[in-house]
Amino acid sequence: MPVTFNHTIIAAKNRHESARFYRDLLEAHEAPSWGPFTNIQLDEGVLLQFAEPPVDIQMQHYAFLVDDERFDRARARLQAQGLTHWADPQRKRPGEINHEHGGRGLYVMDPAGHGLELITRPYLPDVRNP
Repeated sequence: MPVTFNHTIIAAKNRHESARFYRDLLEAHEAPSWGPFTNIQLDEGVLLQFAEPPVDIQMQHYAFLVDDERFDRARARLQAQGLTHWADPQRKRPGEINHEHGGRGLYVMDPAGHGLELITRPYLPDVRNP
């Protein structure tokens, strides 16, 4: 069996609000939730689980590779909601996108304060198919 990414837990201040933010932005699917987790499912069965830990949340960075059409829809949703996005992780270029690695990218903060990156081209070529 090949190694694939299956799931991760994302710390949230409000797990339902964070799950809804990611689900709407990424056009992800609702998934069954249990215990302390509110879950959504990405393509290829990847599960994002949102939980409210009893500790201070430290900012994390999550990058998602999306196609051009989904990128455009996500950017339009951010703008319609009045949410600021940036072209850079230092947040010095508000409202802009970047054109790194032959594609487009943007950065936005999620409801818990994590940095989210959307890109349309991977940083590196697939090492399995050079």
